[in-house]
Order: sequence, then structure tokens, then C-alpha cells
Amino acid sequence: MQIQFPNQTDQPLSVKRLLTMAGVSNRLYQATKRASRSFAVNETVIAPTRLIAPGETLTVTFPPELSDPNVPPSKHSLAILFENEHWLVVNKPAGLTSVPGPSNRTDTLVNRVKGHLQAQGAVDLRPHVITRLDRFTSGVVLVAKHRLATGYADQLLAQHHLHKQYQAVVSGYLDQDHGIVRFPIGRVGDQIARKVTPAGQAAETEYWVEHRFSAATRVRVQLHTGRTHQIRVHFAHLGHPLLGDELYGGPLNQGIKRQALHAEQLAFLDPFSNERLEFNAPLPADMLKYE
Repeated sequence: MQIQFPNQTDQPLSVKRLLTMAGVSNRLYQATKRASRSFAVNETVIAPTRLIAPGETLTVTFPPELSDPNVPPSKHSLAILFENEHWLVVNKPAGLTSVPGPSNRTDTLVNRVKGHLQAQGAVDLRPHVITRLDRFTSGVVLVAKHRLATGYADQLLAQHHLHKQYQAVVSGYLDQDHGIVRFPIGRVGDQIARKVTPAGQAAETEYWVEHRFSAATRVRVQLHTGRTHQIRVHFAHLGHPLLGDELYGGPLNQGIKRQALHAEQLAFLDPFSNERLEFNAPLPADMLKYE
């Protein structure tokens, strides 16, 4: 993969300085530096010690991420919402695990993306799931197709510039049309479950009521932090666990057999194009009765 980096300053810059200013991590720079013929100006290969003059453009050939033999490709289909050379955005169904683990190493979202990339003849074959969802949460997932995109996405996450909205159906009747939940979330021993605890990490969840039903409320949710199970834990703490969420005490008799949580929207400013990208996934069939 080749990317161009113009020197838009008024002074000569080292290759490393120019790439650092462009958001390239030191780790990726070092890996690229070790490969041969990685840097060029005007189609002429240069040494990494050469200065890039004002107005010059550095072309960088980043080394590919080769296939991990422990992650087999899967031929199962993907619901693709968007794709270019840097990003893949998919609508993940409930029940599909995001990344390989002890219980499933052959047909997770990563396996399916790898199969998709392999079928395209891609050389970067280690997809990185940026906005990972729980197995039984559906909706928009952002996947970085190479290491530079991964680094940029990590910076967006750290700066809270990846904007995610969810739809959830919670049990009971929420009186407030709008609310912000601020309770720290931490582990429960070595269990998978989390809980509100003073020793936990700060967590903030904002919600707006979309529709009230006799025994449930559908809410639009904006995450301001990204703690594990944050939405599920916060609403359970309020006494309104998500429908179908057995782990946090949600009712299982209202037509939804998994936590009623759907990643509806993802938006961010693309570091490659400087354009705002926004993606939406419609409510899945099991949540449509609460539309």
C-alpha cells in the first residue's frame, strides 16, 4: 500500500518527523523503515535520512500485514455498508462473534472479513475490528484494512472522535425524555459481567426516549465513554435492564431472546480524505416490533 505525504510546512523535515506529524505511529514507521524501498520522492527511492523539502511529497510503501495461519478465512457472507481501500463497514448480525476466541476460531466477523479480503486478492490480511460489538449486539462495525488505518482509528478513539449511537429497548417505563447516566463501571471478580462500583472506571451514557410501550421503552443512546457492557450495566443499574439481557436481569418473555441493543450509527472525519463519513444500519427484525 502506498500513501503520499506532502510537506506543507515552510521548512525541511526528516522522513520520521513528516510521518509523525501525519499521525503515523513510531512502531509503524520502524517496521516500514526496516523494509526495502519504502520511501520515495518523485519516484526515486530515498534513504530515511533524507530531508523532505517544503512542497515535496514523500511516497511511502507500507509493508503488508501477512495472513495469520491461526485465523482461517470464512466464506460466509458480510452485510457490507461501505468499503474503500482503507475501511470496511459492515452491519453485524446478532449472534456473530467479533473476533476469534477459544469457543470460536473459524467463523467470527474477523474470519469473514479475512475471507472477503482474500477473495479480493488483498495483501493486507489481518483486519482490525475498531468498534467491536458483543456477540449478541447487532449493527454497524468499523474495520481497518491495514496498519495505518488502524493507527488513525486508534487516535480517533482516544480523542473521542468516533461518534456512535445505539438503539436499545429497556424494560419498564422511563419517565425522563432525556438523561445522562454517570456511574463508574468495574469488574465483578473474574466474571464476564460488570457492575457499577466506586472502584470502577468513569463511564457516561446519554439517552433520549424514542418510544414508550406498556412494559418497555425504546431509547437512542450516545456513548461518551467506551466501557465493557456500558449500556447494559447502566440501564440495569437504573432498574431498567435491556430486554433479553439474561446476564443483567433483563426480561426474556417479551419477544427478544438476546440483549435488545443495536449499533445504529457510526460517524467520523476520515483522516485519509478529511471528509465526514456516516453509516447507518436499520433496526433488525427482532427489534422492529418496538420501532
